[in-house]
Amino acid sequence: MSGELVPEPSTVRMSDADRETVAGRLRKAVSEGRLTLDEFEQRVSGVLAARTFAEVEPFVADLPGGPAAPAAPEHGELRTTAAGLKRHGRWVVPRHLRVTARAGSVKLDFTDALIAHHRVEIELNVFAGSTTLVLPPGASVDIDSVEMIAGSSHVRGVPTTPDGGSERHFVIRGKQRAGGLVVRYQRHFWRWRW
Repeated sequence: MSGELVPEPSTVRMSDADRETVAGRLRKAVSEGRLTLDEFEQRVSGVLAARTFAEVEPFVADLPGGPAAPAAPEHGELRTTAAGLKRHGRWVVPRHLRVTARAGSVKLDFTDALIAHHRVEIELNVFAGSTTLVLPPGASVDIDSVEMIAGSSHVRGVPTTPDGGSERHFVIRGKQRAGGLVVRYQRHFWRWRW
């Protein structure tokens, strides 16, 4: 996959399986005491009648788990040749992402990305360019399977093993040739984020 990874989630029509997933979130919320039985019944009725993800959003907006969105794909691919490759903001992250770059830098910012999976695997094939991965808060990373050729790798402030909680864990594999690999969290200064 190249270019934008997904249409605006709110305009995508829901399947029966999507509605059942959202209803499952509501069942979990009522079991945790976040919703009363009356609220649960009203919200489930609305979810079952919804056609798009935008119509479902009001029923889950005040619950943990983020906005309702289409299911994330299992596999995805990003490619570039002699150009930079960047992703930031709200973009859908597949479970397995292949990144191929020749003579161009790669910066993938996962801070605000839609990540449905707790474990994300990224396979790098980068030649003559640097790679920067900006992970969401609390995420961990494993870069032990990255083959570095004429370059260096740095993990800055990110744990290298999952803590056993529900946070995301990124497993990076592949080759980084003639360029560096940096994994970090988002930086903040006053109103700027990068």
